[in-house]
Amino acid sequence: MTKDRNPEIKRRISLLESHVGFKLETILKHALKTRDSYTLEHSERVVLLAEQIGHHMGLDEQQMDILSLAAGFHDIGKIGIADDILLKPGKLSGDEYNDIKQHPKIGANMLRSLGNPVLDEVALCVLHHHEQWNGNGYPDGLQGEEIPTICRIIAVVDAYDAMTTTRSYRSEIEIRKALEIIKQESGKQFCPEAVQALLELCSKQRLNSKICS
Repeated sequence: MTKDRNPEIKRRISLLESHVGFKLETILKHALKTRDSYTLEHSERVVLLAEQIGHHMGLDEQQMDILSLAAGFHDIGKIGIADDILLKPGKLSGDEYNDIKQHPKIGANMLRSLGNPVLDEVALCVLHHHEQWNGNGYPDGLQGEEIPTICRIIAVVDAYDAMTTTRSYRSEIEIRKALEIIKQESGKQFCPEAVQALLELCSKQRLNSKICS
C-alpha cells in the first residue's frame, strides 16, 4: 500500500472499526494485499467515484457510510478465488467464470461472520453488486428496484473502472467509449438513475477522477 493512499484507507477502516468495536487494520491490509495489486487499487477508485455519485443522488449520511464500506470491500471475496483463475492472463472458461462469480457470496459471508448489524447491511450490498437492472446479473437475478440503490451505484462504477484500466488479459478502452457503453446499457445492465448521475457529473467535470480527462 503506497503512502499517498493511506489516509483514505485509514478513514474507511476507522469507519468500519467504529461499528465492530475492534482493530481491523492489520487484518484488512493483509486481506486487500493478498490478491494482485489491481484489486486494491480498483477498490479504492470505486469508493471515490461511488461516493460522488451517492452524494449527487441524494443519499443520506447512513446510506453514504454503507456505500463507502460496501464499495471499498465489494471485491474482498476474491481472496477466496484461486490465483490461477483470478490472475489468469487469458479468457476464462465457463467453469472458471462460475468460480469468479462466487466472490460476492464469499465477501458477504466474510462480513456477516463479524456479527454486526451495520456490517450485515454492507454484506447485502457486497452480495448484490453484480446484479443487473434487467435481471441478468448474479447471484440472485434481482431486477429493477429489487436491487438496493447502493448496489446499483457500485455496479456502474465497478464496470466503468474495469473498462478503463488495463488488465493482464486486455488493454483499457478510451474513457469516452466506456461512457458511451454505459449509457447504452442504461435500463438494461445498469440502473438509469445511477447512469444519469455518472453522466451528469462527468458533463460538469465534477468527478474527482480521470473520468472526465
